Amino acid sequence: MRTFTTADLNKKVGDITDAARREPVLLTHHRKPRFVLMSVEAYESLTQSKTGNRRTGFTLETIPDDVAGGLLALADQYEREGGNGDA
Repeated sequence: MRTFTTADLNKKVGDITDAARREPVLLTHHRKPRFVLMSVEAYESLTQSKTGNRRTGFTLETIPDDVAGGLLALADQYEREGGNGDA
């Protein structure tokens, strides 16, 4: 992944957008990663599944009850079957 600074955006917008057309580009501000610039096609491939449904991420605070319940049921099943992770 190529890296540019946010200051480069004013000077090299054509170069940066050309690079982003080929692969995602990392933009830094004060030497810290801040943004990723990518083509619409790359973005859509990240945000949509093959069926066209959007993928959704959750935090522990925002996870829907049905998803949390399913995960807890899987964890319980794993524990009952002796999957404690010890080798």
